[in-house]
Amino acid sequence: MESRAKVLGHAVHPVLIVFPLGLLSTAVIFDLLYLVTDRANFTTAAGHTMAAGIIGGVVAAVFGLIDWLVLPAGTRARRIGALHGIGNAVVLVLFIISWLLRFSHGNWEPGGVALICGFAGVALAGATGWLGGELVERLGVSVAEDANVNATSSLTHHRANPA
Repeated sequence: MESRAKVLGHAVHPVLIVFPLGLLSTAVIFDLLYLVTDRANFTTAAGHTMAAGIIGGVVAAVFGLIDWLVLPAGTRARRIGALHGIGNAVVLVLFIISWLLRFSHGNWEPGGVALICGFAGVALAGATGWLGGELVERLGVSVAEDANVNATSSLTHHRANPA
């Protein structure tokens, strides 16, 4: 089942998710570096990186929702997609809480709750990422119907009956 939101023949959602996933994971790495070194610059970097990851996650979610809405009701793909989407919404909420707690301190220093939210968020993102992989790799969501190892380029591929 092909994606409904495409640019140059490729689904938008899988392209966008690498940014929030990378940024939010990097924010947690900055937190770990802060805990090891006690250097305040890492807290500032974590706060700004987290903000960019949250914004990117919201944008990616819009395109994921567009693709999920066309999945047939009652299918495993629809159920897995719902878990994937809800799980990622929880990931974003955890990081939003972490960011707000840091921001409210004025110096970006994370307290225990902010750190726990970030660590839990990145762990949950691993699980929801696996669900996203299950959608694409196992269930064929966002995969072109004529995909194969010798398929034509998505830039030159034209359908005979684009109905």
